[in-house]
Amino acid sequence: MVSADYIQNVITSTLACEHIQVLGDDGTHFEAVIVSPEFSGRNRVQRHQLVYNALGDRMRAEIHALSMKTLSPEEWAQQQG
Repeated sequence: MVSADYIQNVITSTLACEHIQVLGDDGTHFEAVIVSPEFSGRNRVQRHQLVYNALGDRMRAEIHALSMKTLSPEEWAQQQG
């Protein structure tokens, strides 16, 4: 069983993040908001692939479901008003 903090640390160790929040308390289902300059100019599928690559085999073995909202810093700034 993994924690939200563990997932957050794994993602940030591979992907440059300006903001990241991972929630989930059952050890297998998680939600994440990830803001990275690496998402700029990429579509949603490409962004999710970057996150899946950061997590590697953990997506198959340890994490049952990860719902993601992936934003570029510009998109994040717009949402924050």
